[in-house]
Amino acid sequence: MQGKPIKGGILFSGGLDSAVLASLRPGATAITVTLESRGEDLEYATCLNKSLNLIHTHRRVTTQEALGAIPEVIRILKSFDPAIPNDLAVYFGLKHAKELGLTHIVTGDGSDEIFAGYSYMETIPDLAAYINKLSRFLEFSSNRIGNFFGITIHQPFLERNFLDWALTIGVDLKIRELDGKVWGKWILRHAFDGFLPSKVVWQAKRPLEEGSGMSSLRQIISSMVSDEEFSEKDKGYPVQFMDKEHFYYYKIFRNVVGEIPPPQGGEKTCPGCGTGIEREKSHCRVCGWVEGIGWPKK
Repeated sequence: MQGKPIKGGILFSGGLDSAVLASLRPGATAITVTLESRGEDLEYATCLNKSLNLIHTHRRVTTQEALGAIPEVIRILKSFDPAIPNDLAVYFGLKHAKELGLTHIVTGDGSDEIFAGYSYMETIPDLAAYINKLSRFLEFSSNRIGNFFGITIHQPFLERNFLDWALTIGVDLKIRELDGKVWGKWILRHAFDGFLPSKVVWQAKRPLEEGSGMSSLRQIISSMVSDEEFSEKDKGYPVQFMDKEHFYYYKIFRNVVGEIPPPQGGEKTCPGCGTGIEREKSHCRVCGWVEGIGWPKK
């Protein structure tokens, strides 16, 4: 998993995944993004910086900067997925990397998917089969945004040899109860307990948009759509909207991308927006719809 030394940086939230990767790359430039001074990421990242010998840089994003970047992020991703606040954190991290002259960036993408880091996975009957299928179709905004900035994205958790090995690990080692609490990614936590600070190893799952503070944009964005405008949404748009925020992203999508592309040969139709989804996939990259779930919980 250590691989060849990469002269570059790492998107560093201070969460378990980025902490594990940073510990294997001493001296790397670690980039932490926060909206204003919100979120917990900076606290954890600062704590780790002292013990991992990193070159730590903090990109503080203003609310106006974040709102102003939404059209560009939607244009890059060609998506109005409700996960835009999460993507904004990635966008500003990679933009900062570009400004620093970095051409290679490491991310923790894929760890939650292959090590069962999401709470919803606790109730899936055949979790091993689910993870195995999920691992074949993983896509992350960091790849598209990285391409936009001319930055090569490295995802160690998804390197073929490591991924193949991770898929052989029993789910009882990925989700385990400890002292009355259920932990996802248990084996990863256990492996680095004592090597990384316990505060970091045993922290709760913290979505990037929350840890960076970007989730606070949701209320601001929703307030930018009036009740009257939202009540008219069903009359002219071929999309099922999750809420006002989702509608706001779609309006920008129409301006910077255009019409939603229709299904191509062999694709199934997305129930949320009518675009095409490859037969074996369950997530619509255009609107965010997830088969069997609808709109994922924020």
